[in-house]
Amino acid sequence: MVKTTSKNPIYAIAGPTASGKTEIGVELALRLGNGEIINCDSVQIYREIQIATAKPTEEEKKGVPHHLIDYVPPAVDYAVTHWAKDADEKIREVESRGKTPILVGGTGFYLRTLREPLFEGPKTDQELRARFTRIREKKGPEYLYKMIERIDPDAAENLFPRDYPRVQRALEVYFQTGEKLSRLQRKRNEPPEYASRIRVFVLKPNRKDLYARINERAAKHFENGLVEEVKSLRKQGLGDDSNALGSHGYRRVCEFLRGERSLESAIEKTQQDVRNYAKRQFSWFRREKNVTWLEGFGDDQKTQENLWELIGLKQK
Repeated sequence: MVKTTSKNPIYAIAGPTASGKTEIGVELALRLGNGEIINCDSVQIYREIQIATAKPTEEEKKGVPHHLIDYVPPAVDYAVTHWAKDADEKIREVESRGKTPILVGGTGFYLRTLREPLFEGPKTDQELRARFTRIREKKGPEYLYKMIERIDPDAAENLFPRDYPRVQRALEVYFQTGEKLSRLQRKRNEPPEYASRIRVFVLKPNRKDLYARINERAAKHFENGLVEEVKSLRKQGLGDDSNALGSHGYRRVCEFLRGERSLESAIEKTQQDVRNYAKRQFSWFRREKNVTWLEGFGDDQKTQENLWELIGLKQK
């Protein structure tokens, strides 16, 4: 493990989807002069799924190095603990070169796990996971949530009914170990020594404007060939129940291709899914400790200037 002796802040730019995290993260890296971005988005990690992931283009990166993006094969069952380990190694490596890590992304669970490490859970039982997947597909994700509410109400308090990957994982842990996830999580590892240096800024744009952006962006994904991308991935053997194709923006396309809904319905449902996801992201970050909210979108000059002032960067 690379040791870091830096005492400098590590920045994290978080917030709901379509709020402009990439733009303000890149501008922060350029403003600092030595910033390097570490992806903190659970979908952008996957290779070969592009259109609905909002991965930054080379032009949007503006020459700023980006890490932990577009590097995991889509068939891999990549868990939050895997990301936390990879992010820990990358933060240490970036700081060892005298650079400033900037975590950018809206997956709050990733960020929390980095600051408050989870226990070492059991290896995934694929047969058990498949059973819960079949239950979810038949009865809906809310049914799984009701199960975890009965089994482990303390864990359920920190989960959302439609956040089925984490709800499913909580159920898997219980049925594999016989112990509640909430109890096992008390056996967390110690936070890394740099955890207290992570300064988290969360974007808070106007909801009406945010939802309009979400609707427009989701529609463009379909116009730009999202259905064809999913067809190609399925031909390569990627299952509809994979983590990659189970993410918002992709699962409704799979339903369309299975004949379960029309294309128009797939677009509308995707827009609704992403709006609901944005609501959950707002709720998540409201419960997080030691975060600073930034009013507005990340591509707004006023929002950026507010950030520069908060962290003591001089105006250009």
